[in-house]
Formats: sequence, C-alpha cells, structure tokens
Amino acid sequence: MIVLGIESSTPTASVALASPEGLLGEMTLNIGLTHSEQLLPLIDELIKQTRIDFSQVEGIAVASGPGSFTGLRIGMATAKGLAQGRSIPLVSVPTLTALAYAGASGSQGLVSPVMNARREEVYTALFRYEQGKEEQLAPFQAVAAREWAEKLKEYEEPVLFVGDGVLPYQEVWRGVLQDKALLPSPVFLTARASAVAWLGREKLLKGQDDDLYTLKPLYLRPAEAQVKLARAKK
Repeated sequence: MIVLGIESSTPTASVALASPEGLLGEMTLNIGLTHSEQLLPLIDELIKQTRIDFSQVEGIAVASGPGSFTGLRIGMATAKGLAQGRSIPLVSVPTLTALAYAGASGSQGLVSPVMNARREEVYTALFRYEQGKEEQLAPFQAVAAREWAEKLKEYEEPVLFVGDGVLPYQEVWRGVLQDKALLPSPVFLTARASAVAWLGREKLLKGQDDDLYTLKPLYLRPAEAQVKLARAKK
C-alpha cells in the first residue's frame, strides 16, 4: 500500500509517500508561503519526481493537529478533497504523535514533543519508548512551558524534547531539568510528512481509517479570534 502523508500543522509544509519498499520521497518547505499556495504543487511535484501514477496511491494520511488553525484547516481540506475525489481511505495522525515517533528514532525512554503555541505555552504530550513499543503517559494538552517542565521533573528521568517548541523554550527545559533535558539536533525539530505517512499507513493496514465527513482537526484550545470575541462579549 502506497500512502500519501500531508503535514501542515506548522509554518512548514511537508508531503511524503510511504510504500512497502520504504519511503519513496518527501518534500518539505519552510519558506513563508501559505499552505494553500504550497501543498498541491508539492504533491504534484512529489508524484512527478517519484514517477508513480496517482492511481497507485491507496490511502491518505493527514496530520490532525494541534498546531496552526489555518494550516490544519488547509491540510485537512486538501486531504479530504483528494480522498473523496480518488475514492480512497483517509486517516488522521496527531501531530504530536508523529513528532515523537520521528524524534524517538530508535531511542529508549521518555520523549516529549513540544510545539510552540505562543503565549508562553506549548502543545505537548509525553511518550515512553521501550523495545520499539510506544506508551503515551500524558494526554495532548496546551500548557505553560515552565509548568510542563516542572511536571516532567517529577519523573526523575532524562527527557528527549522534539518539535519547534524546543528552541524557543530551551532555557526553561535546561533550567528546570538540568542535564536531564535532552535537546536534539535541528533535524528533529521540524514536523515531517514522512512520519505522518508511516504512522498513517500502519493504521490503514489495520483498517483504522477515519470518516471523511466527521473528521476534524485537533485544536486543544480556541483560536485567538474566538478568545477576543469572548472577551468583547464580556
């Protein structure tokens, strides 16, 4: 089964193709354009460069969030349109799960994906990887960076941080966790469609597709516009 992965949760746009033979290709851009300008051209170019016909794509996996409200809506709409137009199954993959999966990269122990949610907060969760198995220890949440670091400190174990929330709050992670805060190279800080494609392919092979009409992004907190509207009403 060849699966197209779409990642648009952050300012980075990424698409990838996963197959039984491995990763056929991946294209990732962070050049300041909107996802509405980038996603379809990236998909077209990926199909062209990998020299496959779109009819060979048997499923689509899309990052479901949390992340950029606009980016998630564009990614989800693109995925739904392609899945409906091609009559192929669609599956969602939480962005934090994909980040942890890519960042763990065979490592053992605690992995915390962190995405910059602004307002001194991060979108995050906590996973433990042991012998290739994943266990989620804390739910997806939006939380103050320092509060999250203090919570992780209670585990008294090294924690690998991945995602675009690593650098903006690196002083917090190091200040609270000291040498137990493991900060990776920049390659593990970007949300990538390859992880979405791989995880989505695993779910599709198990028959775990999502309903095309009821699938919605995972936001975790209201949009800034909604917050301002609520304040205005008060």
